[in-house]
Amino acid sequence: MADQNAVQSDGWGDSPLGGYYRRVLVPLLRPGKTGLERLGRGTLLAWQVLKVLPYPRVYVTAALQQAYIIGIRSLPLVLFIAMLGGAVTSQQSGAQFTGGLPLWVIGSILAASILTELGPLLTAIVMMARVGASIAAELASMQVTEQIDALRAMGRDPVAFLVVPRVVAGLIVFPALVILADAAGLFAGWLVGQLAVDGLTSADIIYGMRFYFRPWALWFSVIKGLVFGFAVTFIACLVGLEGGGGAEGVGRTTTSAVVVTTIMLMVLDVLLAPLLKMF
Repeated sequence: MADQNAVQSDGWGDSPLGGYYRRVLVPLLRPGKTGLERLGRGTLLAWQVLKVLPYPRVYVTAALQQAYIIGIRSLPLVLFIAMLGGAVTSQQSGAQFTGGLPLWVIGSILAASILTELGPLLTAIVMMARVGASIAAELASMQVTEQIDALRAMGRDPVAFLVVPRVVAGLIVFPALVILADAAGLFAGWLVGQLAVDGLTSADIIYGMRFYFRPWALWFSVIKGLVFGFAVTFIACLVGLEGGGGAEGVGRTTTSAVVVTTIMLMVLDVLLAPLLKMF
């Protein structure tokens, strides 16, 4: 009887059109429905975060602790990946342009690639894998073990206690990490370029870097760091708070956080690209 009522409740009954709706349209529309629901929950969570931000005494201590966890502990890995990116860029640029263009162009390509793209994006990807997954798993575990419900029972706001400190910490440390990653990538590219590209000198690389460099490129890198920092921490918190279903659910939540954050980073990277042309 319950199954019959469920079939009739969709408004189609047992008609052929109803069967087509249930077999074809429902599976196709379900991802869009899930995405819209998550967008709505994200909007509500963002509004709750904004309401807490004017009261720093609530979260500043926890935010500084999270900044140490997110930033200082991640610094060696971020620098290592940035140096690899700079080394690969200088080698590939030398292989592609040697003989056809002046060698100092390699310095310009290196500076443009690291400052506007590789530095911020590689930092965000590293932090997404190391920090975003950790935040999502931690909050999902707290959700599964009902620790978040316990916070509410004690009169504590989970958003102010768990989400805002992590988001603020991301906004603090990401720009600094991006600047350090830019410096590490440029240094590695400068060093490896001289070793791997025939005839390329330190003077050529520095001249090419200075030829390209403009202050807005560095500001653009910092802006990307701010946006990516918010995206990585906020999405990890959002997905983590939706966790459930025991240990298996925590694993699914962590995977979902990594996938969603990766997609959003690439989308934001595309949307931010036109800013580079403004100045």
